[in-house]
Amino acid sequence: MNTTLPDALADLLDGLPQGRAAQAVERLIASYRGDTPTDAPVLRDRADVAAYAAYRMPATFEAVRSALAALRAAAPSWVPATHTDIGGGTGAASWAVADAWPDGGHRTTVLDWAEPALALGRELAAGADSAALRGARWQRARIGDAMRLEPADLITVSYVLKELDESDRTAVVGQAAAAGQAVLIVEPGTPDGYGRIIAARDLLIGAGLRVAAPCPHSERCPIVPGTDWCHFAARVSRSSLHRRVKGGSLPYEDEKFSYVAATRFPVAPAPARVTRRPQIRKGQVLLELCASDETLHRETISKRHGALYRAARDASWGDAWPPPPAD
Repeated sequence: MNTTLPDALADLLDGLPQGRAAQAVERLIASYRGDTPTDAPVLRDRADVAAYAAYRMPATFEAVRSALAALRAAAPSWVPATHTDIGGGTGAASWAVADAWPDGGHRTTVLDWAEPALALGRELAAGADSAALRGARWQRARIGDAMRLEPADLITVSYVLKELDESDRTAVVGQAAAAGQAVLIVEPGTPDGYGRIIAARDLLIGAGLRVAAPCPHSERCPIVPGTDWCHFAARVSRSSLHRRVKGGSLPYEDEKFSYVAATRFPVAPAPARVTRRPQIRKGQVLLELCASDETLHRETISKRHGALYRAARDASWGDAWPPPPAD
């Protein structure tokens, strides 16, 4: 019987010794928060991989899916026929691509250097609703300068660059730019993560790609380095494992992420992007925007703007502004 990602992860979590899972998650969190890139897979065995998948796949999936929605909005008629997931591990980004284009019939290849991650990813995908996931290729590969990519319509690189040194980061982004018609790179929504995204963005533009999202343009980012960082948030349902490890009782959390999507084909970026949570005041909505004129500015939408005011009240952090016309 086919399953969704939450179903597959629930089954996986049911099979994990809970104390071991929580310990593995805490060790992995410490590793991922470290400042030194590793030259060996962080996920060492099935226990590590299972804990990581149950804990991190939902957040990675939601972040990538949110970024893909922005890419789709910029290129609504484009459908990838081939997809390569660099450093894809257990396949969260591939599940997001399958969700974004459920009828696309694309072929996915997942590359990672951790064989236990690939094995579990293959196992999770075997019962997926998506034919693309069930038929995905899971290949072991050294992620870095030695990697060789085949051409693909879409290349995703999610939560990978932090694990690499600067030379390998440059090589991975360069190879993705050369091989992909569209490239999506996602990193944690921290100042460091944003820094890696900006460096990748510069490399993609230098290789001839144009930015589709989140930026409204392909010129220099208007944020003054060190003063702020561009990031967004995706709502994630929290499993019992999340609550045990992090504490608290809320059924959800917000995954903060930074990203860039760039293409070799024509796109229509948003005229502006909402870069902070909208502030709703009496009769007003304050929107912090990054605009196509390469500026960051605040726009105040009041009741006198009519339909635009109603749209502003419904706007969310990360949305395009103004909203596209209704069909």
